Amino acid sequence: MYQIMNRQEIKQLLDEKYREYCNSDFFIHTDPIQIPKMFEEKEDIEISGFMAASLAWGQRPVIIKKCRELMQLMDYAPYDFIMNASETDFNRFRHFVYRTFNGYDCRYFIQSLAHIYRHHGGLEHIFTTAWLKHHNMLEVLRDWYKIFTFLPAEPRVLRHIACVEKGSACKRVNMYLRWLVRKDHSDIDFGLWKKIPPSALLIPLDLHTGNVSRQLGLLTRNQNDIRAVQELTTCLREFDPVDPIRYDFALFGLGAFK
Repeated sequence: MYQIMNRQEIKQLLDEKYREYCNSDFFIHTDPIQIPKMFEEKEDIEISGFMAASLAWGQRPVIIKKCRELMQLMDYAPYDFIMNASETDFNRFRHFVYRTFNGYDCRYFIQSLAHIYRHHGGLEHIFTTAWLKHHNMLEVLRDWYKIFTFLPAEPRVLRHIACVEKGSACKRVNMYLRWLVRKDHSDIDFGLWKKIPPSALLIPLDLHTGNVSRQLGLLTRNQNDIRAVQELTTCLREFDPVDPIRYDFALFGLGAFK
């Protein structure tokens, strides 16, 4: 069906599916974004959202369950926890496991976030500073990786931290940036970070968005890597130069819900 559609018809389809799937009543209760929606303070939203996005691979109900468990371990006060956790407090993460992400990884993420808030002005500051410096999201992702991996760690931790230098699609980081940067009528995404324009964002490329994009003829590259992200994002910017990543809802929905 998709192969016989022209570009205008594809855009009309994506616009229709964006309106259908970008609906807070429908979307939030099935998506990990419900985790930062639990909070009102900016720093709590940023930190809980970062942890939720970092665990967002696999079955969504299980992701949400484990993220809620993680928030409970952080006393439902993620910013206060990362800034004030004692050595004893970290013991509670010893038995936390989600797939290959374990208590050691969790501890590193928390300590790295604490380092960012103590020495780099917080998550918004490192991302927006990198954007204002480079005006290139690939360079933003490179700067973020360098800062987040600054603390010494066992090599196993790095498997959970997307590295654009190694060709990663950086799906979870790009999804996190979508949550914090863009905002529309649905109030699904937060729009808290004002200095990065939505037009700069990169598509959070996963199995669903990749498969649907190839069926639609929007993506020719077979691998779901950073080159595929660039190719697909460029195509979506032709459809909407101001807010191209709104089509993430349409592409993901066509793959996940159909």
